[in-house]
Formats: sequence, C-alpha cells, structure tokens
Amino acid sequence: MSTEHQTSGISKSRSVVKSLSPLLKTEAAGSYLLCIGSKELMSFDPFLLLLEFTLTHELTDHPHRGFETFTYMLEGAQTYQDFVGNKGTIRAGDVQWMTAGRGIVHSEDKIYSPCGGLHLFINLSSEDKMMEPRFQEVVGEEIKKAEKDGIEVRVLAGESMGIKTPVFTRTPTMLLDVIMKPGTEWHQSISVWNNSTETLRFVLIAGQPLHEPVVQNRSFVMNTEAEIQKASEDFQFHKNGFENARPWSSQPISSLNRN
Repeated sequence: MSTEHQTSGISKSRSVVKSLSPLLKTEAAGSYLLCIGSKELMSFDPFLLLLEFTLTHELTDHPHRGFETFTYMLEGAQTYQDFVGNKGTIRAGDVQWMTAGRGIVHSEDKIYSPCGGLHLFINLSSEDKMMEPRFQEVVGEEIKKAEKDGIEVRVLAGESMGIKTPVFTRTPTMLLDVIMKPGTEWHQSISVWNNSTETLRFVLIAGQPLHEPVVQNRSFVMNTEAEIQKASEDFQFHKNGFENARPWSSQPISSLNRN
C-alpha cells in the first residue's frame, strides 16, 4: 500500500516502505480480513479502512457522514438501498461508490453465498464533509480495462495504461485490479515483476493525502470530537442531512432490482 499525490493522472514514484500482515476479525455481519483501519495502522491518509469481507446476513439500517465508500464485489451478489432512493444489486465484478457527505442511511444484504469482496473507506476533506450525498455504480462489463504483454488492468478508479475511468471520486483516488501472467512486468509509479510460475493478482490503491485531523466512530468521520457529537445529534433528531431518516426503513430483498 502506498499513498501518493496525484497530478493529471500521473503519480510520483514511491517505493515500498513497510509490509504488513492483515488481521482476521469477525463482526456481526460476517468475517472480515482487516487490512487497514486498526489503531496500529492509521497512517494511510486519506484511507480509513480496507476490508476483504464475507457477508453472511443483512446489515441493518445504519448512518454515515463525512467519507466515501467503495465496494468491489468479487463473488456472489449483494443488495443495497438508502434513504435517498438508490437501490439495487451489485454482482461479482461490479463496482459501487457512495459519497455519504452530510448524511446517508443505508443497508446491505447478501443474495446468496458465498458473497464477498473489497470494501474501502476514503476520507473527505473538511470542505466536502457536508456535501450532498452521491452514488455511482458501474457493472462489471462496463469497467474499462487494458491488456498488453500478459498484463490485464481493470481501472476501477483513476487511470492506467492509457485507460481512464468515468467514475468520479471526490477525494482523488486510484484503484486498479491487476492480473499478471508469469514472467511479466508492469510499471505504473511502482514496478512489479512476476517471476513466479503462477498468475499474480493484486489491487493497487493510491490517494491524495488530506493532511487533516481525523476523528471517527463506527458511523461518522469528522475533524473534531464536537463534530462527531453534532453528527450523532443530527441523526438522532433527523436534521442537517438526516431529515429522510425519520420515515425511511429498508425494504425486503424481494422488492429490490438492479437500477
């Protein structure tokens, strides 16, 4: 994992500073492979949390404020719905970006097992934390990819090998799914050689650091404790972005279809 400043789609070269082993963590909604986000691994500005998740049942209605989320489904299918009116299903290979901004309440549920993928939380700058929520979805067959000399790159966000995604991230982010055949090499700000006899697959994530204080709980990410308390109060009393939370509740899976 490297964090980089992006300018015009080109990032300065960075070397590997540290290699970290992921932590296995089990939560109410399923088993998660915790990559970043623990107290020991909080220096990945602007990233807050990266999970390789297995969803075992529904995540009940819950709020967010102050950050963006990225979901990349690797297997199975998952429904989603929120109080803004977005609802549908993402399947293996699909990508979903949600900018919570000033406030969103949503829920997620699996369609069938196994169901899992990658889930990334990305911080928003102080000036963007109270923006209106936004939602983007790209189905797998529409994700742009480049193939050359035994290298395949799916461009989930940002740019690679002359391919640029239409997905807009409020905090500049690059996210690439890279597959390298044996004996190949790939260069993009970093250099990777696959000298093994097996195919190599990895995700490269980079983002523009915000250099701002981070205070977070399970639902909200702000710059101060006072702002966290204010977010909790706004959600409790259905104001300042959470007005729709009062009448809204998630619907049964059977009523949901892909947008």
